[in-house]
Amino acid sequence: MAGDKIRLGMVGGGRDAFIGAVHRIAARLDGHFDLVAGALSSTEEKSLASAADLGIPRAYGDFRQMAIRENRLKEGIEAVAIVTPNHMHAPVAKEFLRRGIHVICDKPLTSRLFDAKTLVSAAERSDAIFVLTHNYTGYPMVRHAREMVAGGEIGEIRVVQVEYAQDWLSEPLEKTGQKQAEWRTDPERTGAGGATGDIGTHAYNLACFITGLTLESLAADLDSFVEGRPVDDNGHVMLRFEGGAKGMLWCSQVAPGNENALAIRVYGSKGGLEWKQEDPNYLWYTPLGQPKRLITRNGAGAGAAAARVTRIPPGHPEGYLEGFANIYAEAAEAIRAKRDGRKLSGDVVFPTVQDGLKGMVFVDACVKSSRRNGAWVRV
Repeated sequence: MAGDKIRLGMVGGGRDAFIGAVHRIAARLDGHFDLVAGALSSTEEKSLASAADLGIPRAYGDFRQMAIRENRLKEGIEAVAIVTPNHMHAPVAKEFLRRGIHVICDKPLTSRLFDAKTLVSAAERSDAIFVLTHNYTGYPMVRHAREMVAGGEIGEIRVVQVEYAQDWLSEPLEKTGQKQAEWRTDPERTGAGGATGDIGTHAYNLACFITGLTLESLAADLDSFVEGRPVDDNGHVMLRFEGGAKGMLWCSQVAPGNENALAIRVYGSKGGLEWKQEDPNYLWYTPLGQPKRLITRNGAGAGAAAARVTRIPPGHPEGYLEGFANIYAEAAEAIRAKRDGRKLSGDVVFPTVQDGLKGMVFVDACVKSSRRNGAWVRV
């Protein structure tokens, strides 16, 4: 695929950045992208040094300079991965969108709802594709669960239970100088929602992706259990969906014993589904009145939606990086379809800028509800 690779740039993701490395692995896993340019840090010195570490041929000290020059080059980048702290997503994305460069942006969409709305407008004005990396939607068994729900196999959905629990912020790690903790607990960079924005948006997006439900209103109880922390580190949210389904969402970064415990349970009139991110190759299915059944990735009972994003035989685990890479693979197919002027297959699925806006509306509603002592807020 060497001659067909998509020329990719990256903004953010330099030294000491966790998610930038994940994006780079995901981008190269299937051979779809070639990382050729980057503005990898907020300072020119760090940006150039990080590019040298990674062997990126064209390095920039500023993302605007990068957008302008890459747009002028004959072999400039076709897409950019944005892996900065949340508050920089909108200004960076706009610079590339206005030049027709496709955007692959880390979640959440932005740090503020106002910025999210302006970014949606910019994306709609642009001819470029916008992909948001809610990467858990890339897991094969998540795709299979979605296919089962859409096919009516569990009947009319009644209850959705979703949670994402971590323990890494159980103490004031941000006061030790740890980079990830510093910006993720700073409302100026992460936004008004702490755990709600960081991992609650993942849980909310997963629930909507699998069920196809649309949120109508919510009631939230957010807490900052670590003294002095200006954003929430735990949230309990009750959900009401259009059509009558009800749900509950729990997100926490102060739950000892939990690393990345994202889990979802969906119950309908004909049966239930259960999936856990830390054991992602298994999907449990219980038809009403029958024994619980285990469906495995690429195993007996797994459908076409799971098969098209599966790489290896059953029993050989696929996990976080492969699921993340599936989002990049879907983005690559969309970019190539755009490049070739052909219609994109309906099988290609990835989170969009509209999904990002829904996530920001969710966070904003959670913060408003909690400030009103858990009052119900329409979304």
